[in-house]
Amino acid sequence: MGKIYLIMGKSASGKDTIYQKVRERNKKLLSYVAYTTRPMRDGETEGVEYHFVNPERIERAREEGRLIESRTYSTVYGPWTYATIDDGQIDASRGDYLVPGTLESYISLRDYFGPEMVYPIYVEVEDGLRLKRAIAREEKQEVPKYAEMCRRFLTDSEDFSEEKLKAAGITRRFENNSLEECVNEIVECIAGSSR
Repeated sequence: MGKIYLIMGKSASGKDTIYQKVRERNKKLLSYVAYTTRPMRDGETEGVEYHFVNPERIERAREEGRLIESRTYSTVYGPWTYATIDDGQIDASRGDYLVPGTLESYISLRDYFGPEMVYPIYVEVEDGLRLKRAIAREEKQEVPKYAEMCRRFLTDSEDFSEEKLKAAGITRRFENNSLEECVNEIVECIAGSSR
């Protein structure tokens, strides 16, 4: 039976870049594309980073009993929902998956699929460096959304609090001070735990 390796971390921790690099290094890892109602950012592609949908699509999945989890954030631009839907993308008989997510989505996937199938990969970065990275990312956007960036930065402190990490059973952390070292450590961890 395959495993779901869920990579998570606070905003601007580098998890999206790490996700891409780990997938490049381990081409056997399958992917899952989550759903969101937020607008697409510059450089994003439908069906790659997310399925960009309207709220009715997520509500329909809930009514059909296929909504694994959803989170709605009150942003400065209105509510944005992120969701994991059982749409057939994840099939444990096909192999291992690498999935980006949050602490909440990790808990929901673990509860839905079982703790033996879902493995957490928590990426950490010192807050000052993380803030600098977040600002640099926003500066590249055609219309930077600094207020939303700040909201996410502050919300992450609560969402990934030490108490919540401990309650979820997150013990191992992957420090992203050096991207290459962090990717190597994660690749080795996945190889070791999938044997």
